[in-house]
Amino acid sequence: MSVESGGAPFAAPARLLIDGTAEGPLLFSDTALSFWGGVDPETGMVIDQAHPLHGRCLEGTILAIPGGRGSCTGSAVLMQLILNGKAPAGMVFSQAEEILTLGVMVAEEMYGRSLPIAVLSPEAFARLDGLCSIRIEAGMVSEPGASQGPDDAAPPAALPKLALSDKDRHLLSDVVPQATRTAMRIVVRMAELLGAERLIDVAQVHVDGCIYTGPASLDFAEKLADWGGRVVVPTSLNAISADQARWREQGTDPVLSMAASALADAYVRMGARPTFTCAPYQLDGAPAEGENIAWAESNAVVYANSVLGARTMKYPDFLDICIALTGRAPEAGCHLDENRKARLVVEVEAMEGRDDSFWPLLGYRVGTLAPNTIPAVTGLEQARPSADDLKAFGAAFATTSAAPMFHIIGVTPEAPALSAATGGQALPTVSVSRSDLAADWHHFNPTIGEPIDLVALGNPHFSLDECQALANLCADRTKHADVAVTVTLSRATHARIVEAGIAAALESFGITFVRDACWCTVMQPIVPPAARTILTNSGKYAHYGPGLSGKQVRFTALADCVTAAVTGRSPAAAPAWLG
Repeated sequence: MSVESGGAPFAAPARLLIDGTAEGPLLFSDTALSFWGGVDPETGMVIDQAHPLHGRCLEGTILAIPGGRGSCTGSAVLMQLILNGKAPAGMVFSQAEEILTLGVMVAEEMYGRSLPIAVLSPEAFARLDGLCSIRIEAGMVSEPGASQGPDDAAPPAALPKLALSDKDRHLLSDVVPQATRTAMRIVVRMAELLGAERLIDVAQVHVDGCIYTGPASLDFAEKLADWGGRVVVPTSLNAISADQARWREQGTDPVLSMAASALADAYVRMGARPTFTCAPYQLDGAPAEGENIAWAESNAVVYANSVLGARTMKYPDFLDICIALTGRAPEAGCHLDENRKARLVVEVEAMEGRDDSFWPLLGYRVGTLAPNTIPAVTGLEQARPSADDLKAFGAAFATTSAAPMFHIIGVTPEAPALSAATGGQALPTVSVSRSDLAADWHHFNPTIGEPIDLVALGNPHFSLDECQALANLCADRTKHADVAVTVTLSRATHARIVEAGIAAALESFGITFVRDACWCTVMQPIVPPAARTILTNSGKYAHYGPGLSGKQVRFTALADCVTAAVTGRSPAAAPAWLG
């Protein structure tokens, strides 16, 4: 039965991001969903325990969500779902969406498999709630059997036409390797979808697509490498799914570890650097303010735009390597001045005595308030956050928001004053109170004082300063025999802490290190099979961890993580600064 007024079946015009026809039972939510950490690519089940669709299966449905959020790896997960036969039959969004759309686009280009994706106006999208089944066909989203006459306003006007240079046309020709022209076709299709008027050169690329999400991710990379793919700009690689040098001694699954290592090798064969870090801003050669780059990995994108002042879209997995192979990217999104302005003001209550858990809690909260909007955060003008504080804020923000950047007034480079961040516009304003952050702390910690089996640190990868702070907290203390403490970090940072003697101090406490991988990708037994509860200081891992690990994940400040490693129990109360 239709819920439309008067019983008339629902029908509304739509913009098709991916053409096609599909019909199926409607799976609706007004909450955006990250496919990485939120959907199991082998089963199609929603595994994000905080999402309203948790436990539902996407296979064969018409999935209607506002859009994606969180990780850039969502494109790889969706492509694997398509090839596994576990994908939705079609998808409907209320806003343009690049990450999931790119996954379908690559499945079309590489494997001839697809599904339609439609965008409705927010008003028409809201009216889907309560419908039983939906059909996508010929620029319409409707209930089966509804007349094709639209009951909504006309769909958006045609997007500007993309102008290709002689260089661009050359990259599409048969003169270049197959990998290059395939990559260029994908870049051009995405640029057209975004409404870009031209392509631009980028100074560097950070590839997130080197995370192993299943056989499709490996096949994609090896095809490009075999087809003569070679990066034409400096290209770094994100954290992968195994410690490439030490997975055997760590005892991780040999089949998955070898596949993850082979995937990394395919990207290195194309000329990318084996940096294997989710925090490329910690590497030498980080981009400068105003520099056009193409970074994937959600926290890296947010940090580059917000803290470094570089310019990048939130590039999906697979589009990142396509840009690296061509050197060309759409002039859209945060590459353009007008798209870097705030559209929401977030006023933060003064909170004296706060510890380092403040920054991830605040980032997580601000992301929920600005799920697809760049915010300008006020009230922190005197806060003097460190680079690691901003990393923690940005990683948590990028978990709950699809926005590619944030401004903190008086802190981040494009926000010396509120007027600079907003372009002088009067904007809607929301507030964040101490009680809001206390609610988020209790959301992550529904029980307190419980036994802890693992302390997981380094999501995103720990920095040199964080390793030193951890060593200071561990000095002259003894780790509980039943608690494992593991830090994930880059090869570059690990080499620095070994040279500085920090690694030896941490190892004497009983801490182990995992290089190359991070907590969103590590396998058993790094996460011990018998473990029930994990403690972390990362807002990002506190969100994704339960779905990825199948364990309970709790959150607290770094000092409390060390105390828990000593006592074997999580904090018995919320931090005093939360009241």
